[in-house]
Amino acid sequence: MQHDTGGSRGRGTGEGTALTWVFVLLYALGLGVSVTMFVKGMREVGVVGLLLVLTGAPVALGLIRVAAARREESLRLEGIEASVRHLAEQSVLSDDARRVLNRDSERTLLMGAIEQDISGQNWDAAMVLIEELAGRFGYRADAEALRQRVEEARRKTREMEITEAIGFLDGLILQRRWDDALAEAGRVQRLFPGSPRVEPLRDRVAAARGAYRVDLERRFMEAAGAERSDEAMSLLKELDQYLTPEQAESMKSMARGVIGRAREELGARFKGAVQERQWTEAVGVGEQIMRQFPNTRMAAEVREMMEQIRTKANSPA
Repeated sequence: MQHDTGGSRGRGTGEGTALTWVFVLLYALGLGVSVTMFVKGMREVGVVGLLLVLTGAPVALGLIRVAAARREESLRLEGIEASVRHLAEQSVLSDDARRVLNRDSERTLLMGAIEQDISGQNWDAAMVLIEELAGRFGYRADAEALRQRVEEARRKTREMEITEAIGFLDGLILQRRWDDALAEAGRVQRLFPGSPRVEPLRDRVAAARGAYRVDLERRFMEAAGAERSDEAMSLLKELDQYLTPEQAESMKSMARGVIGRAREELGARFKGAVQERQWTEAVGVGEQIMRQFPNTRMAAEVREMMEQIRTKANSPA
């Protein structure tokens, strides 16, 4: 319910203006009559009339303005009274009635809040407000459209996060950080349960680890067959981390042969360096022998000679 206080104020202003014009016309007429009487010879009457017009005009005009101001104030008070009555009528309305009257403004506020939650990826909060929009206000078509937007945005964000997580996992696999990769696969599976993209991640890590073991074994066999002892020994040390006891047993004979050849080659290199008086090289090869074969007789013999060889290596030529 609304009240036309603006119309009442306009009418009050119009009435004041009309009274002012009436006053102007009356005093103009009186002024004209006084001048006419003065011209026709009735000078005394004309002068008296002229004086009355000139002296009474300001007083009358002031009275008219005071009356118009009082009228304006009265109309303003009537407008305030009407507004107070309107607020009183609103206060006695029920919540449902006020909701009906204000449903458009509340819908606008609710839609704005939903859009803000969607932009901030607050999916659950947005869904709660969407249910409110449909159930409380009855805007079911709008609610359904917003619900589809939320689900699509949530799906795209989820897929993007899964893609980033799998990319990070692949980086761990490339670095052969197998334990970290398994832990990361478990974390991703817990974060995104039910996703077909994350279910096989643990198997992915295991398959990559197995493929790398097979490649190590192939390269070791090639190096051993070509009697590249240093390369075969290096590969054998790395391969030892991937072999099960059964797998290690099947390779034991080949590993013994590689180790024996590597030990013999190191012994020959050490002996040759000593005979050629290449003391610096002899120190490096001797330390390698003691490091790789610490419990052998060869390592014990080298250890007895190392102090003398280091002294010669550090002395001037």
